[in-house]
Amino acid sequence: MPGGTGTMTPPPRRDATAQSGDSGGQATGPGGPGRASGDSGGQAAGPGGPSPGRGAGQARARSRRKRRLSWWAELLVLFVLALTIMLVIKTYVVQAFFIPSSSMENTLDIGDKVLVNKLIYHFRSVERGDVVVFNGEGSWDPPDAPQSSDPVVRLASEFGHAVVGLFGISPGVHDYIKRVIGLPGDHVACCDAQGRVTVNGVPLNEKSYLYPGNPPSMTKFSIKVPPGRLWVMGDHRNVSYDSRGHVGDPGGGTIPENQVVGRAFLILWPPSRFRVLPIPATFTKLDTGQVGARAIGDLTTPAAPLVLAGSVAVPLTCLDRRRRSARSKRAGSQGTASAAGGRWPGRPGKRR
Repeated sequence: MPGGTGTMTPPPRRDATAQSGDSGGQATGPGGPGRASGDSGGQAAGPGGPSPGRGAGQARARSRRKRRLSWWAELLVLFVLALTIMLVIKTYVVQAFFIPSSSMENTLDIGDKVLVNKLIYHFRSVERGDVVVFNGEGSWDPPDAPQSSDPVVRLASEFGHAVVGLFGISPGVHDYIKRVIGLPGDHVACCDAQGRVTVNGVPLNEKSYLYPGNPPSMTKFSIKVPPGRLWVMGDHRNVSYDSRGHVGDPGGGTIPENQVVGRAFLILWPPSRFRVLPIPATFTKLDTGQVGARAIGDLTTPAAPLVLAGSVAVPLTCLDRRRRSARSKRAGSQGTASAAGGRWPGRPGKRR
């Protein structure tokens, strides 16, 4: 500089690379390349600058993780809900039982699985000819040892038994399945001159359900059924250890009516044995019930448990489908908004 002794250091050079919106290129001057004159507002991208693509990829990855977690959470909720519904139905409506012995052949074979209607006797009383599942504890079997006093252990044990029972395996050792022959107040005896079992003096023609070649009974008996109790026998009379074999037990071989679990109404498995279990015609002439009671009973046989279970399952399935459809629509709307530049349809974008 004139009048000076030193030298002036030139300002540092600034190199800038314009984005694709640069319309003026680079300006070149005496001091070297300068700032782009036609820059239309774009950002300069350098080695340490932000990358828009990386942020979008991270957002997509987070969205995928959320969807996976949501799917697993939904699956868990549906499983718990289905298990709860099955337990409620099994406890109060219908339950599957596995046949482990030959005492009811040929009506029920070993390995058969039957559905038991647990709702029917809330609407009508037990009828002669019904095939029933009952608990023999305290009548045919001695009472079990008292359960644990720990409520957690007792609840876990009951829950485990309930879950196992869902698959048609009865966890208890006191459950029996027999055919009802005598009701409270009936006089049941064997045998008349033709060797038949009689109920209130009326002989039973049992050929339709007795095991082939079996007589009605090889044991003589005569009993008046006490109030609130039932006389039951197996269809395979030569091998069935039924009321005849428990005459010396409390109740004289009869079972408490309130210990009946329900009526077996359907052979569910194997498929070759699938059929309904009706009341044999020989018992119809013994019925003295009113027509109204019979009509109420018809409402609970045998499809009522299945209809009730369907009435619970179908609305839940429809609700789940509606929820899935709404979620799909929301996902589709979000995808449309993203493709449109991140703006929702009908909502003005923000100026930048």
